[in-house]
Amino acid sequence: MKFTMGREALLKPLQAVIGVVERRQTMPILSNILVTIENNSMTVAATDLEVELVTHTDVKAETDGRATVSGRKLLDICKALPDQCSITISLKGDKLNIQGGKSKFN
Repeated sequence: MKFTMGREALLKPLQAVIGVVERRQTMPILSNILVTIENNSMTVAATDLEVELVTHTDVKAETDGRATVSGRKLLDICKALPDQCSITISLKGDKLNIQGGKSKFN
């Protein structure tokens, strides 16, 4: 999975689903969000086992794929990046690499 999009375009779906992601969960997977890239479309999903929120947006994808990512951590990283920057997210093995501006995160 590898895709590139603007910071604001990524923040919008993350902020839409983050409401159901709890900080303290009895099941750690519930603090994650599911990011799916397929046919230049990104789906972001989150659940607390009672409510599920799903958003769709267009994205410039090099390769398709899906991964679960810590929802709060990804949102915090995106908020910390400079305005109007382009974010590239790639999955290699079990590591997710996030690059935006001069910053890199694993």
